[in-house]
Amino acid sequence: MSNDTSALTVRKLSVDLASGFDRHWHSGDAYRSMYYNALSMSFPVGEQSFIDSVRDAMDALPDDARYDGLRADIAQFIGQEATHRHLHGQYNAQLARQGLVNHWENWATARIRWAKRRKLSPMYMLAVTAAYEHCTAVFGDGALRYERWLAKAEPKMRLMWRWHAAEETEHKAVAFDLYRALGGSERQRVLTYLYVLFMFAVESHAQTINNLWHDGTLFKPRTWWGFATMFFGRDGVVWRCTGPMLKYLRPSFHPNRHGDPKLAEHWLAAHRADWRAIR
Repeated sequence: MSNDTSALTVRKLSVDLASGFDRHWHSGDAYRSMYYNALSMSFPVGEQSFIDSVRDAMDALPDDARYDGLRADIAQFIGQEATHRHLHGQYNAQLARQGLVNHWENWATARIRWAKRRKLSPMYMLAVTAAYEHCTAVFGDGALRYERWLAKAEPKMRLMWRWHAAEETEHKAVAFDLYRALGGSERQRVLTYLYVLFMFAVESHAQTINNLWHDGTLFKPRTWWGFATMFFGRDGVVWRCTGPMLKYLRPSFHPNRHGDPKLAEHWLAAHRADWRAIR
């Protein structure tokens, strides 16, 4: 940890979401489109919370050169999350124009305010962030690893989601390493993760169902065929993600022991013309 530089890069993606995109931008599939849209709806509030949690907790790091590398990673993590928040804000503005209603941001905001009223510790909020970061890293690894996940999506949407996936897999260990450096307990880490998994499963599907309702496709059989194939088909989310998700419960778990960093490296290199480094 003696290095005072970070391997992470803050990037700006060259994609225009302000011009809009199709309602069923993901291969004409209502369920897939509305599920990914639901994920986007959670990001601006969620990623701001992640930024706040690492900022609040890092002040407790000892003034020791051993942590210079971690401090540098935290600064870049904040930069990457800020760019994600900004782009998903543009994305969500288009969803609002399409008539979708973002409930997830309200649910997340209410929980964050509740935590502040209860004056829950910075370590609890950091444990929440580390848990969500593992979830996003698992999905990010899948989006880069399994071509069929996004192969038939509208090109600019595929670009945006895989860029986000690459950066999530890059910085997946930052909050976890900070939590460990500050002596966070294993019990709190595991219990918080179980809570996060439950809330993520419930809220992602609740928002997706609401999106489908507003889209007018909730009761169409084709919609639920999309659900079945996305989660249980070849390279389905359930088959590909359950194992990696559960690895977080192991006492020996560390984010860098799971997934393949070369997936992000290769994707970013192959799409170098689509982004520029900011920092």
